[in-house]
Amino acid sequence: MSLLPALADQVGSAPACTGLGLSRSTLYRQRRSRMASPAVRVPPLKLGEAEQAAVLHELMSARFVDRAPHQVYATLLDEGRYLCSIRTMYRLLEHQHAVRERRAQRVHPVYARPELMASAPNQLWSWDITKLRTTVKWSYLYLYVVLDVYSRYIVGWLLSTRESAQLARELVEQTALREAVPSGQLTLHADRGAPMRSKTLAELLVDLGIDASFSRPRVSNDNPYSESLFKTAKFAPTFPECFTGIEHGRAFVEPFVAHYNHQHRHTGIGLMTPAAVHQGDAPRITAERALTLQRAFDQNPSRFKGRTPKPPLVPDVVYINPPLPKEPDTQTSIVENPH
Repeated sequence: MSLLPALADQVGSAPACTGLGLSRSTLYRQRRSRMASPAVRVPPLKLGEAEQAAVLHELMSARFVDRAPHQVYATLLDEGRYLCSIRTMYRLLEHQHAVRERRAQRVHPVYARPELMASAPNQLWSWDITKLRTTVKWSYLYLYVVLDVYSRYIVGWLLSTRESAQLARELVEQTALREAVPSGQLTLHADRGAPMRSKTLAELLVDLGIDASFSRPRVSNDNPYSESLFKTAKFAPTFPECFTGIEHGRAFVEPFVAHYNHQHRHTGIGLMTPAAVHQGDAPRITAERALTLQRAFDQNPSRFKGRTPKPPLVPDVVYINPPLPKEPDTQTSIVENPH
């Protein structure tokens, strides 16, 4: 095809195109491509190479390397110097691939989403620490609470005037011994506070055969059961505006824990008390509730529109972040028509 223009110059356009079996438009296109491209117009106000080099040298100097072109432009103007416009500075830096954040930026690591499940008591515990305000400014009481996620039962708590990894270790150790948790059965979930991630507590969990799990930073929904418990406590009618001291704190926490474990009914566990679920009484209570509802139905079926009412049930499994649904397979399978 590169021979077409030369052949056309010798024998003419029509014979050359006919002999090679090409159209005349191909000949004209190849002739245009052989023509020299027009000279590129240089803007009359463009900086010369020496001027561009001087601007870049100033921008890359130790004095201005960490400063934005706006700052460089203003500083030079105050010194009685003008090199170029701010936009030209950006254009020259962009040509050198230098228009970016030049400081080292912190990159947050990617934390895995905790997905935990419990199908019986003492399989998954959640624990946290909350501050209780006192009458002394900037002084707080610290309430440590360990909660069984499946039964919502408060298995252990501690009130102190300080937040300590050693106190957290003692609380978890005493609670695990009191509940007689077998090694390798329990997962202890918490947020990323200093006592939760302390070496002291980590060593204890290894010795007791307890797996540790942590929430993602700044994601309160990863520890919802402890957060809900603390909200229930702080919205209780007897919760004071301030505590006068640790004895006042214990006077509130002890009856609250007893009420929460043995009297407070949870919608998430079939309107049972945490103690009933934790001690394995839920099936018996559910059966007794079903008999009561059956008797009420037998006495007045029309009140229930002819349908026997059912008592609320305790869920088979409880999750912290249930597994996300799997995405459907995008690959299309070809099925032959059997007919």
